Amino acid sequence: MKEILLGSILLALAIVFPIPAMAQVDISVGISLPPPIVFEAPPEVVVLPDTNDVYAVPGIDVDLFFWNGWWWRFWEGRWYRSRYYDRAWAYYNTVPVFYFDVDPGWRGYYRAHEWYGHRWDYRPIPYGRLQQNWKTWHNNRYWEKQGNHWGVQSYQPRPQQQRQELRRQRQEQYRQRPEVQQHMQQQRQQQRQPQQRQPQQQQMKQQQREKQPQMQQQHTPPRGEERHEAPPRQQPQGEHGRGDEQHGR
Repeated sequence: MKEILLGSILLALAIVFPIPAMAQVDISVGISLPPPIVFEAPPEVVVLPDTNDVYAVPGIDVDLFFWNGWWWRFWEGRWYRSRYYDRAWAYYNTVPVFYFDVDPGWRGYYRAHEWYGHRWDYRPIPYGRLQQNWKTWHNNRYWEKQGNHWGVQSYQPRPQQQRQELRRQRQEQYRQRPEVQQHMQQQRQQQRQPQQRQPQQQQMKQQQREKQPQMQQQHTPPRGEERHEAPPRQQPQGEHGRGDEQHGR
C-alpha cells in the first residue's frame, strides 16, 4: 500500500512539474529576488550621456536602468532583469555589457544639470514614448547624432580609446565593492561543490563495476555441471491395465 501511495505522489509531481521546469528551479535555489519598487505611475527616464542608449530612472534611490528592451536592476551584488519595471525580476548571472559605460556620478550631474562642465538640458522621457521609440532611436543612433549630444550643450563624445580606459577603471572599482566580492565568493563556492562530488561519484561507479563480475560468477553455474531436467516418469503397464479393467467393468 505504501509503495502504491509513493508511486502516485511521484507521478503527480512529474505531471505538475515537468523535468525541465524542475531543473530550472534547482538552478535558482539560494538566489533571492530583490524587493519590489512601488511606483504610483510608470516611471520617466533620462538618457545617459556617453552611453549606447542607456536610460536611467532618476526619481528613485536605487539604480534602475532600461537598455536593449530590458529593465535592469542591481541588488546585493547581483544583477536582475525584467520586461517590466516593477515585477517579474529574473537573476542575470553576469554584469550587463552596458554598465561600465555608465558614469558612477550620473546622479550628481543630473541634479546639477551639468555634464563635465557642459550644461545638460536633459528632457524626461515618458514611459509610453520610450516603449514606442527605443528601438528606432537605437538603430538610428538618435541621441548620439543630436546637435547637443544626449542633451549636453557643446559636448563632443569621448574618443574610443578614452572610453575603453574608463570602462577598465570602472570595472576595477566595481569588483572592489563589498557586495560584489561577497557574491563572487558565493559563486566560487558553488562551482567547487560539483567538483567535490565528482570524485565520490566516480568511486561509487568503480565499486559497482567491481561488484558486477562477482555477482555474475555467483549466478553462472560452472561448465560441465549444467542441470538437466529428468524425463517424466512413466507409469507401469499394470497400473494402466487396472484402469482399463475398471473402465471395462
